[in-house]
Amino acid sequence: MLRIDAGLRLALAHCLPSALTEGIDPQLVSGLTGESWRLQGAGFDVLARGTSGQKTQLSVNRRREFRLLRGLNGSGLAPRPRGTRAGWLLADWLPGESLDDQDWWHALTVGTLAATLAALHQRRRSGYPLDLPARYARYWQSSDPARRSPAWLRLQRRFLHRRPPAILRQALLHMDVHQGNVLQQADGSLALIDWEYAGDGDVALELAAMFCGNRLPVAARERVLADYVRQMPGLAYCRLRWQVDAWIPWVNYLMLLWYETRWHQSGNRDFIALAAPLRRYFNLPD
Repeated sequence: MLRIDAGLRLALAHCLPSALTEGIDPQLVSGLTGESWRLQGAGFDVLARGTSGQKTQLSVNRRREFRLLRGLNGSGLAPRPRGTRAGWLLADWLPGESLDDQDWWHALTVGTLAATLAALHQRRRSGYPLDLPARYARYWQSSDPARRSPAWLRLQRRFLHRRPPAILRQALLHMDVHQGNVLQQADGSLALIDWEYAGDGDVALELAAMFCGNRLPVAARERVLADYVRQMPGLAYCRLRWQVDAWIPWVNYLMLLWYETRWHQSGNRDFIALAAPLRRYFNLPD
């Protein structure tokens, strides 16, 4: 086997011992937060997702992710986990294609993405509540000290001491919904991958994160909300829209901190560029 570290060998020995006898050649799967590997052989096709110091700084926990995915078994919404060991998560490779631009907008406008989120939000919660202030604190400590201005420190303290919006409806959230993480399956249904930021929180927080992270225009947001409430008994459109708006500053600040952390970790100036409009949103100097 090539380029398999000791931790992954332990995970394979525990969860998929047949993989160690086949001399497989792992295939690197790229992603924004680090490396994952696809391993294929007789009777298995799995994705191995590791842990590193950088991932820990980003609040990634593979054991939490494994337990969360296990709770989604049979839902058709997520890959089936095989197991976790030594900081590695093994899950079945989910067949399907990530959405291209055309398919993404089709999913937004015809209601299939809204229906997928509604189905997720009606599943049993994971037991892992999202703690945004804790993530803010961790991301702040992992950001570049040279960029921590007094104005940014005041903003950080304001978010740490403010009370988040009241929960409209608590549910299991994915928290990283974008076209690269949405797969079109053979039967036409949609599934979600990359669950490392998932946890329990307000459904309006999920929608706000999707709207801001994908920079959706107002018309697209309103269409998604209208399609979503039709799938969620007891939710009123106007109340949900107000709640989404209340979460938007919290989501924007989470995104800003994430980009700043990734800049400090990687030295990739693309993250500086991504952070720039959010710094302007909060009136922070570049």
